[in-house]
Amino acid sequence: MKYQYTTSLAAVALMAAAPAFAQEFQLALSTSQPLTDPLVIAMADAEKKIEERTDGRLDITIYPSSQLGEDNDVLEQIRAGAAIAVLVDAGRLAPFQKELGILAAPYLVDDYTGYAAVTSSPVYDGWAQELADETGMRLLNYNWFQGTRQMFTNKLIEKPEDLNGVRVRTIDAPGWVATVEAMGATPAPMAWSEVYSALQLGAIDGAEAQLTGAFGIKLHEVTTNVAFTNHIQLFTGLVTSDTWYQSLPEDIRTVLDEELEAAGDAATEATVAALEKVQADMEAAGVSFNEVDLEPFKERTRSVYDTMGLAEAREALQPYLNQ
Repeated sequence: MKYQYTTSLAAVALMAAAPAFAQEFQLALSTSQPLTDPLVIAMADAEKKIEERTDGRLDITIYPSSQLGEDNDVLEQIRAGAAIAVLVDAGRLAPFQKELGILAAPYLVDDYTGYAAVTSSPVYDGWAQELADETGMRLLNYNWFQGTRQMFTNKLIEKPEDLNGVRVRTIDAPGWVATVEAMGATPAPMAWSEVYSALQLGAIDGAEAQLTGAFGIKLHEVTTNVAFTNHIQLFTGLVTSDTWYQSLPEDIRTVLDEELEAAGDAATEATVAALEKVQADMEAAGVSFNEVDLEPFKERTRSVYDTMGLAEAREALQPYLNQ
């Protein structure tokens, strides 16, 4: 497996601009997650299978831990035609295709298993195609479950009022900011790579995150409490340049689609399987976990759908929700 450790974008720019010779193609897989995360492990397995099935005609290199830059920056490279696929949540795609933002909306489904019906629906397919047509960004899949988002803080959170005045790191996307604000906290969007030091220095008071991701960057060392708010089931998908994607021979596109979707399913299974152990390890490190009454949080966040203009999108998905 190939991992690249560099913060320079020059190599990727050259790779994107270089012509393909003898039907050889290259793709960089970018993610904010570290090497130990189930998502990166699944990517490595997909890399091997793609290269084997294409007889090396498609070469994959994985860039973990935001080595190519933060996700929003990588999306801009993709819009410019770079041969990169970045793993992002739909909240980051909402500024380009509003309806897709609903996939990162609060309390959309009861649990993570509800997303399969949504992302296999014709409604979702139409939104994904519109994204490609209007922005040049191709959403290859959306089945990489990273975990359920919870509140990591240094105080006990039992109700929305407990979040008043609490500065909580969230993803730098409008829907995520609106959700944290509606829950009662003060949103502090910042890069994932900066969260540990921000908590350590007191620049923020907490972070909303999934257990596996939080454990990967050792948030259990700088927080003492996790409230099970379950506010978002964090699924992500791989986005690449539609121009680059369409330049691939059909047989290579088929292999790429099949293996990356299979990798997303594998990553989801591994993430779910890891949750119990991750919680146990955090508890052993001194972190306390508490259940909350979800209804007050759900009531607070209903306004997010109107704020983000997603009421019609939710209605369109209604036949597919919580099947």
